[in-house]
Amino acid sequence: MITLLFRTAASVIKSRQALVLENLDHVIVRSEKHLLRVLREYVRYYHESRTHLGLGKDCPKARPVEPPHLGVIRAEPMVGGLHHRYFRQAA
Repeated sequence: MITLLFRTAASVIKSRQALVLENLDHVIVRSEKHLLRVLREYVRYYHESRTHLGLGKDCPKARPVEPPHLGVIRAEPMVGGLHHRYFRQAA
């Protein structure tokens, strides 16, 4: 039980550090509504696009590998342009 608590606490601390270093250090928050929108966008990015070493450089919501014949690589801005999601798009 204690080990599980330590792992959970470590995970929360790591997520908090990522949130601050990758997001809030680069944003001037104007209001509570703005903060909530930024946090929602970051959580979406964190789960759908950000790679995690513990998952073999995959995302929690796994994506298939896109072979080169699918087209050129495009970038989709996320979290107000702070981060990007890369995908292949047919020419």
